[in-house]
Amino acid sequence: MLITAACSSDSGDSQDKGGAGAQQTPSGTTSKQPSASASPTVQAAAYRKLPEPCHVLAKNTLSDLVPKGASSGKEGTSDDTATRSSCSWSSLDNNGVKGSQFRWLNVSLLRFDSDADRGAADKQAHAYFTQQVGDAQSVSGAKNTKAQPVAGTGTEATLVRYDLKKKEGAFKQQTIVARVENVVVTLDYNGAGLAGEKTPSSDDLSKAAQKAVKEVVAAVTAANGQGSGGSSSTKPSTSPSKQGSKTASKSPSAAASKSASAEASPSKSAAKKS
Repeated sequence: MLITAACSSDSGDSQDKGGAGAQQTPSGTTSKQPSASASPTVQAAAYRKLPEPCHVLAKNTLSDLVPKGASSGKEGTSDDTATRSSCSWSSLDNNGVKGSQFRWLNVSLLRFDSDADRGAADKQAHAYFTQQVGDAQSVSGAKNTKAQPVAGTGTEATLVRYDLKKKEGAFKQQTIVARVENVVVTLDYNGAGLAGEKTPSSDDLSKAAQKAVKEVVAAVTAANGQGSGGSSSTKPSTSPSKQGSKTASKSPSAAASKSASAEASPSKSAAKKS
């Protein structure tokens, strides 16, 4: 009788020690049931870095767009050049009593990372792309505003062109916003004839701007180990984003003056720093 009672007592202790959530293993030890499923993940970003902003355009291209300022590229300030960068050039071709031809060019680059809270990087980039196009179409004082898609340029691209009258002259503004996967490129290009010079052709400026933005898109893909185009076969990034969808370096905005150092940017296509 004493032996039977002892065996019954040991069996009860084993059941209590295992607990309701434990399962018996072959060695006699217990292990807990698997926990709940892991947190949901988002698709990783296609591109992990940006090219140097003042080297995204070929020398010949710069000579066409800003003939007197091809070597005057000025890089914008940024606390994180891997996600946000820009460069601007200005040109003033003085023709004496006939006046001057002014040109201003700015390229801004913004890269998004995938984030569990904000979502996939390309989705964030698309939202910012849409915002930039809307900003370019709503510039105060703009006349004859037109928007059109730009074929063969990244994942999506739109050209916004308009006229802007300033005290120095009539400016022809071209803003192209292009998205290549999780990177958004904003190219601002404007020109004006000052002090009696004729106003430049908006069509000519548009063609030059479209050629330039294709080079910038190609530079983005090349910086991530690819050729020109916009495919996303690079290794994805897993680092979380530190900025919201409104992060970007602000393009400078100034009117052309009668001096050779003038710069102008009537576009509103800049976003807030995160």
